[in-house]
Amino acid sequence: MTERVDVHLDALTGLNAGMNARESVSCGSASGDNTFYLETFGCQMNAHDSEKVAGVLLGRGYRQVETIDAARLVLYNTCSIREKAAQKIYSRLGAYQKYPGDEKIIGVLGCLAQQEGEDIFERSPWVRLVCGSASYSKLPDLIEELERGNRRVMGLDKDTDATFETEITRRDNPFRAYLTIIEGCDKACSYCVVPFTRGPERSRSSASVLEETRRLADAGYSEIQLLGQTVNSYRDSSPRRMSFAELLVEVAAVPGIRRVRFTTSHPRDFGRDIVEAIDAVPGLCDHIHLPVQSGSTRVLRSMLRTYTREEYLEKIAMIREARRPISVTSDIIVGFPGETDEDVEETLSLLDVAQYDGVYAFQYSPRPNTSAQHMPDAIPEEEKGRRLARVLDRQREIQIVRNEALVGETFEVLVDGASRRAGQWAGHSSSNRILNFTSPQPGLLGQYVQVRVTRSAPNSLVGEHVV
Repeated sequence: MTERVDVHLDALTGLNAGMNARESVSCGSASGDNTFYLETFGCQMNAHDSEKVAGVLLGRGYRQVETIDAARLVLYNTCSIREKAAQKIYSRLGAYQKYPGDEKIIGVLGCLAQQEGEDIFERSPWVRLVCGSASYSKLPDLIEELERGNRRVMGLDKDTDATFETEITRRDNPFRAYLTIIEGCDKACSYCVVPFTRGPERSRSSASVLEETRRLADAGYSEIQLLGQTVNSYRDSSPRRMSFAELLVEVAAVPGIRRVRFTTSHPRDFGRDIVEAIDAVPGLCDHIHLPVQSGSTRVLRSMLRTYTREEYLEKIAMIREARRPISVTSDIIVGFPGETDEDVEETLSLLDVAQYDGVYAFQYSPRPNTSAQHMPDAIPEEEKGRRLARVLDRQREIQIVRNEALVGETFEVLVDGASRRAGQWAGHSSSNRILNFTSPQPGLLGQYVQVRVTRSAPNSLVGEHVV
């Protein structure tokens, strides 16, 4: 297998700063215009996929531009987990009717591409490229087919082995690097399109994960975020058979790595060994994202979530028993078919018990290729909106109280943002809390600093640099 190369780009401009990272033959367009524009929708997995796409194109002689008008090739890396996400993409695609002929090559990548395939061409005839995540390494070849006169091309492979990385990955963030360790999902939740769009679970070998971690550390990255649709379902594909918790410890032990994060965990495969690893290793971030989706066991069974309310809360209790305070966030779906007022009350009461530090809550939307798509007892959209508002209001109350309790505490912060106003900075703590703070010192981007919390808000903290 060809050795992968990570191309590190300036996070502020998004333009290539390392075009010579790998010798390759340019295969730009026949017209001589090899510019591309890339926009990403969705989660961290999609963001990392866009890094792979950009890396492949940059390594083949393409040049990224910042505006659609300046680009010959326009790519949308899409999410399809909710209906609104798909609608947003089709709305964007509608704008390209104004471009005559083949002035631009419009491409749809990612989950929506894998899910809808040729239907995208029917709904948006000006789209010429549809490519799923397993085919990103073939993008230059697919584009060449278009330049040779093919009107439309598709790359919709179903990658079922563990070689789901591309040869080159363009890195957008100069401080934190994403690293995929497992792709796909075997859980078959009744509402979820991931098993269809991403395929079955397949894990990289622990050796390849550690090798890439060492390369990232050598390139100057100090924070690694391990990714997977169900990251803690990782199963080492090598004879070593390292568990997920063991892999966490090994990644954190790589010289130069100061922080290790991971997302997203599935409750079924979340065990005490993960909590014990976080307790024992300071480099493992004290934050766990553990989606619950509903506080009602009846709804969880209908969702095919493989655990009950009580079993989930046992996992939360396990986390709260850790010697080290661990921040917990979650996902919640409201308005699932058949959900009753009593089910909503159970979700609200679960918020009170779990005491999350943050929640991503959404209205249910039926998705193609899911078993929930045709379930009876659909909830009216207006009622879904009311239920979502209740969940968000309750969680806001919880976060206000939890964040107020942090005033006066000091956190180590990785500075990853600078305001235009002098002396104003932003960063993330190990527990993934956002801290906006003041400091008289210049040049703090990428530094780890101590910040004392002076004020709190529902979604962030305000503080001052402890010099």
